[in-house]
Amino acid sequence: MRNIIETASANVRLEEGPHVIEQLLIECYLRPGISTKEMARKTMLPVPVATAIKKELIKAGALKQDRGVHCTFAGNDYVEREWGYIGLDKELYHKLMADGMAWKSELAELLLEWNDVFHARPQVNVQIDQSKCTMETSVKRAVLCLREHSLIGKQVLCVGDDDLVSVSLGLLLKRLFPGRSSPKTGIHVVDVDERFLQHIRDIAEREDLPITCHTADLRQPLPAQLHGRFDCFFTDPPYTLQGMSLFLSRGIGALKRRKGLPVFLSFAHKSPGFTLNMQQELVRMGLMVKEITPHFNEYEGAQMIGNRGQMLVLKTTEHTTPGLTDGYEGELYTGEVNRTQRVYRCKQCGEAVLVGQDGDFGTIEQLKRRGCSGCGSSAFELIERKPASRPDERKGISFKKPRTK
Repeated sequence: MRNIIETASANVRLEEGPHVIEQLLIECYLRPGISTKEMARKTMLPVPVATAIKKELIKAGALKQDRGVHCTFAGNDYVEREWGYIGLDKELYHKLMADGMAWKSELAELLLEWNDVFHARPQVNVQIDQSKCTMETSVKRAVLCLREHSLIGKQVLCVGDDDLVSVSLGLLLKRLFPGRSSPKTGIHVVDVDERFLQHIRDIAEREDLPITCHTADLRQPLPAQLHGRFDCFFTDPPYTLQGMSLFLSRGIGALKRRKGLPVFLSFAHKSPGFTLNMQQELVRMGLMVKEITPHFNEYEGAQMIGNRGQMLVLKTTEHTTPGLTDGYEGELYTGEVNRTQRVYRCKQCGEAVLVGQDGDFGTIEQLKRRGCSGCGSSAFELIERKPASRPDERKGISFKKPRTK
């Protein structure tokens, strides 16, 4: 059947790639008797293109036309056996797919149960730009993955995961398949922070979630066994151009070589100049911007970005290629790229402390944990900020041009 889907894509010369053929077949499975016009609307295809795909799948024995479009027995069996849809709570699925905010009511009781899982996350390390999103944001990302038809029966990668998106994906699957898991779905995490990886492993074992963790420093290429095997990936990289490019490059290298695969990029809202550079990098890597949702992400204690960030849903194209394939040794994190020196004053005794580049402490969080050397207080106020140096934004990055046919 996979060859049939690939053949149908080739026969109708579908620029969107085989991903949309799969989506059309799943719509017929979930909505027996669906009209051709509704199939076109669900897949965002012109009606003549949807009709051509339908005819190809009828010819292949996967669909039949009888007062609407239905899956044949072979089509139903394939969707359930190969893509893991058997046992799906279709009522909940339809509600979540119909309304992007339905998770608030449909998963309300489970959110209360999941709260402890997120509350127990390790402390963030701000020097590597960790910043925890809220539990609600993590769940929203998982629902977004479902709505993009990239969860059930798919191989999903989280490039860095202090937000526990992998856990939200696994718990959502558990809710969608009561009494069983979706055996065809696999969720993988790559992260340099063993604390978060162990926390995720513990949850996955306790809740029987299909999550596999890999310790990896993204400055180096991912292990060969992770290349070319995933259907989508999530990343919330350091909010520098270098960080975005590096994390996207590692994720792209792990994707299957297909058009139309989604990339879920969480990023801070930036200035027009930075945003232009950012968009140029996306084009350089052959990624298409499908959707941008401002203020999609909410973070705990991230005052520097106003506790909010945007979600970009990107799609792969025939020109998609990693911007960086080798190791990377240049500046990466915000504190390295935007080097500053800050002077804080103890609110209790008035002692001044230098924080940042060449300072006594790298971050204010470290200073607060240590406390004032004079009186032990952990309350400080910022009295001066100045740049330590201004390295070039793109220093040390070696980019490749996108492949062309």
